Amino acid sequence: MELNEFFPPREGVTLAALAEYLGAELTDESAGKRLIHAVAPVSRAREGELCYILSRKTRAELETCNASAILCDKALQSIIPAHIPVLLSSRSHTAFAMAGALLHPSAMRPLATVSAEPDISPAAFVDPSAHLEPGVIVEPMAVVGANASIGTGTRIGAGAIIGPGVKIGRNCSIAAGASVLCAYLGNEVIIHNGARIGQDGFGYAPGPRGMLKIVQIGRVIIQDHVEIGANTTVDRGTMDDTVIGEGTKIDNLVQIGHNVRIGRHCGIVSQVGIAGSTRIGDGVMIGGASGINGHVNIGSGAQIAAMSGVVGDVPAGERYGGVPARPMKDFLRDIAEMTARANSRSKKTGDTQ
Repeated sequence: MELNEFFPPREGVTLAALAEYLGAELTDESAGKRLIHAVAPVSRAREGELCYILSRKTRAELETCNASAILCDKALQSIIPAHIPVLLSSRSHTAFAMAGALLHPSAMRPLATVSAEPDISPAAFVDPSAHLEPGVIVEPMAVVGANASIGTGTRIGAGAIIGPGVKIGRNCSIAAGASVLCAYLGNEVIIHNGARIGQDGFGYAPGPRGMLKIVQIGRVIIQDHVEIGANTTVDRGTMDDTVIGEGTKIDNLVQIGHNVRIGRHCGIVSQVGIAGSTRIGDGVMIGGASGINGHVNIGSGAQIAAMSGVVGDVPAGERYGGVPARPMKDFLRDIAEMTARANSRSKKTGDTQ
């Protein structure tokens, strides 16, 4: 099996043990002793690797697949070649996530810039007044400011900046080049490379000689199990706090303005921009490249389609899309009408030629 030097395969888990761990059904019990070392795509899977299929679109690739097992829903079992054992799960997507984390634990957090046991690099700067619990790793060129507090098991990546007074919980990962200022972070928080947390919010007032800067004296509060992608920016509040709720996952290149409050277990995809003082409930999903106007409320469980422009409140549980964003049924009807008119004009033009 070809090795991946960045995410090498583990020693191996038997199919029987993997099935039990995932709560999946192994269709061929005689294959229970096969060892699984890694996950791989169907198109190039080899012995010792686990694949996952979500639809019948991969049917052609399955004909040449050499995986040691395939994970899927029961509805797809019939398309799996007879020589490949199957792990059946009614929650196959969740089960594959669990399998990947078990087989590739190092890929679950930003990669370490240097391999190190819990230690403070002599090439880092840690202010003498900072409090670091035992088991903290601080990589070269990182800076930890005065009176900062960092919990055990947390890694501060190379070149990262932890500002004065910042509090970071336990088992967090602050990746290389990130900066965390004016912020309190809970436990198990992941901040990816180059993210910026706690800088000024964007606030100005008109003055006689141009724009006057409005003071930004709030904080950023990031609760437990939040993950924030590379080069995402989270502004601190003006006088109140910017808050990101427990379990929320934020992609790369997202802008979150001052005083925004995001609920628990939300998903926000790349290039979303959320203007100041917006309130977002729990379990909200926002598609990529969407823009959210300031001072609006998005209710819990709402879904915003990619590339939408939200200019007003979105009720809880609703699905909105388009520019301006509106209920999906209205958006899809409008698209259908525009397409029909365009086709009609095209036909008339063709008839006159």
